[in-house]
Amino acid sequence: MEVNSVSETNIEKWSTLKEVQEYLGVGRETILQWIAKRNMPAYKVGRLWKFKLSEVDEWIRSGGAADNSDPADAK
Repeated sequence: MEVNSVSETNIEKWSTLKEVQEYLGVGRETILQWIAKRNMPAYKVGRLWKFKLSEVDEWIRSGGAADNSDPADAK
């Protein structure tokens, strides 16, 4: 019996909040505000936030992180 498997190169690893902070060059509170107020793509796993960088990149390209107002003011 042959088992089909997904190549590891096709699987995107989960990134931590700290890794996303470093990737984007912003602080922890900014990311948490973006999650809460601007629908930044993030997944809660227990007490930890996890991210897919491809989703974060797409969110940024679509204007999700646009600096047109304070994230705390976004509705």
